[in-house]
Amino acid sequence: MTDGRILATGLKFPEGPAAMRDGSVLVAEIAGGTIRRVTPDGTVSLLAETGGGPNGLAFGPNGALYVCNNGGNTYAAGHFTATGPATDYAGGSIQRVDMATGEVRAVYTHCGSHRLSSPNDLVFDAHGGFYFTDIGKKFARNRDNGGVYYALADGSRVQEVAYPFAAANGCGLSPDGRTLYVAETETSRIWAYDIVEPGVVKRAGFPSPNGARLLCGLPGFQRFDSLAVTAAGNVCVGTLMTGHITVVSPDGEVLRQVKTPDIYPTNICFGGPGMRTAYITLSETGRLLAMDWPEPGLELHHAR
Repeated sequence: MTDGRILATGLKFPEGPAAMRDGSVLVAEIAGGTIRRVTPDGTVSLLAETGGGPNGLAFGPNGALYVCNNGGNTYAAGHFTATGPATDYAGGSIQRVDMATGEVRAVYTHCGSHRLSSPNDLVFDAHGGFYFTDIGKKFARNRDNGGVYYALADGSRVQEVAYPFAAANGCGLSPDGRTLYVAETETSRIWAYDIVEPGVVKRAGFPSPNGARLLCGLPGFQRFDSLAVTAAGNVCVGTLMTGHITVVSPDGEVLRQVKTPDIYPTNICFGGPGMRTAYITLSETGRLLAMDWPEPGLELHHAR
């Protein structure tokens, strides 16, 4: 395992890390319905109470924080993963958080007549819009299909990009903004779309189940979660059960797997001097890990 340092403990299924230029990191607590700020000295404070199950976080062009909220889950005693939807689950949403006041409001709950099921991750492009995944809610005997969407930050437009997925999870953009990557949890696959224009992708035909080209897949019982992209264009994806961050080249080659001290490293983001610090959420044990990374991460649009 690469050496790292634990910045925070006691988090309730942490996800969606977002590094800030002042050295602090925002973390969503899926099981807590909150967003926390972790300072470089490890101090944890409350930024906002979102309710439901906040997951992916990203800063928008207006300086606000955008949140993928899965609508909430139920957790059984002694289990860190969800057993199903919350008793008050009514669907998922995209939320906007005012960084100055902590005020939370819903920006999107539907795409047309389709109710968002369980939004998971998002990434802003250079045009001020953002792609987001919907992993699909799991129920006792069935599961919603997942999908990928594109939306504008002001709440004026949302459209479907690709459907269906077997749990669309992490998403990210290549450094030139011309490729969209989507991690699919249940198949351990990373899919790639060539972007034609904002919100529109080139679609592949049969046998692709979702119109994407297959970038990479892993054997055995490994499950992909959320991801981040480096400045060189490598895709770094949380790999559940084996506890790795898997690094995949733009050509689909697995370059390396970096071990973490948790079987559920759900997400990764980059920050710090030279963008060479990886912040990784360890969701089984409720911790935030900081790790020196051998290559700089890609600075996201609208970072603050």
